Amino acid sequence: MDKASSGKGPDPAPEKESREVSTPPHELSDSRLLNDCRVDTFRAGGKGGQHQNKTETGVRITHLPTGTTAVARDRRSQSSNRTIALDRLRAKLADLARVEAPRRATRVPLKERRKRVDDKKRRARLKRLRRKPSVDDA
Repeated sequence: MDKASSGKGPDPAPEKESREVSTPPHELSDSRLLNDCRVDTFRAGGKGGQHQNKTETGVRITHLPTGTTAVARDRRSQSSNRTIALDRLRAKLADLARVEAPRRATRVPLKERRKRVDDKKRRARLKRLRRKPSVDDA
């Protein structure tokens, strides 16, 4: 019986699980990112006359795992719009991946609270002095 199975001595080192460290989607290459996306083209309209009205130059890219979409219809060529849409999609995915630090609850210091009350009393006294004197005061 070997030492590891006898129950005596230290436990054997646990085997490390082989986990693939997946790259965040916004850091993938264009081709790998496009594998996770659906690319739709459409008629973009706008400047360009008949050519623009006949060809599908607008590009809409949908990232299927997250459902995030990016649209580009800025240029007259589909390839330029695809590049722009990919850049916009990367920016949106980077925003989704960012984790904001939780807010730490803080209190207003006692000195500050007292100062607020004193300022409020001073302002009230000033406004009270601006009033017309009542009949009782005269």
